[in-house]
Amino acid sequence: MARRFEGKSVFITGASSGIGAAMAKQFAGEGARVALAARRTDALTEVVASISADGGTAIALTCDVNDKESVRSAVDAAIATFGGLDVAIANAGFGVSGAFENLTVDDFRRQFDTNVFGVLHTVYACLPHLEKSKGRLALVSSVMGRVGMPASAPYCASKFAVCGIAECLYFDLAAKGISVTCINPGLVESNIRRTDNAGVFKEHRKDPAPSFLVMPADKAARAIVSAIYRRKFEAVITGHGKVIAVIARHFPRTFRVILKFATRNRIEEVEKRKRG
Repeated sequence: MARRFEGKSVFITGASSGIGAAMAKQFAGEGARVALAARRTDALTEVVASISADGGTAIALTCDVNDKESVRSAVDAAIATFGGLDVAIANAGFGVSGAFENLTVDDFRRQFDTNVFGVLHTVYACLPHLEKSKGRLALVSSVMGRVGMPASAPYCASKFAVCGIAECLYFDLAAKGISVTCINPGLVESNIRRTDNAGVFKEHRKDPAPSFLVMPADKAARAIVSAIYRRKFEAVITGHGKVIAVIARHFPRTFRVILKFATRNRIEEVEKRKRG
């Protein structure tokens, strides 16, 4: 079977674990040369080693999306290695949660620094190279970028912003031949729910999501890579995510009633988990 990204070069932020690592492996399996960027060099090296063991081509680039010069240096290193860029994926992110009255403006600012301004740093660094290749740009938002959720104001606000940026870039970049894909996952296997409000991964923390709803990262990656290949604008990942998106869009009042009932204890549960 023909490999859809044979000889193409791909840059992915947040590629040390979860969806980012799974996407890197999927793209490599499709013939792409992949530049993996994230803060955790040791984790990146493990993903690169896994890709290399399977016959793929990948490099690890230590990068903090909060620092635009760090992002630019990582992109420059990818270009120097691969000679160009065909796909860029702004995937890095984490979640700040808690009862609104217990959060501060600084919590929102820290959330936006990574989830919104980190995305913008990635887009601006990659844009000149994508223009040359008439490539593909993907922004990873969330189903929570389309619907609100209790105890999640900073995260939802940041992901709503990413969806808005993607909507605008779809039009702004069309004349340059660059496609834009907004990726909205539901519950997918990742470390995001085991990361605290400061963005620190807590290895001991149990994933609070119901296991029967969590989609394996490799399955999610296959759907995401296919959407990017087809230059599809929006990809809602997971069955429950698609159901939520449809009901919220077409029956908003009903959705709010259902969600309010279904999440009536969520604020207390989130606050208890933060203390644990």
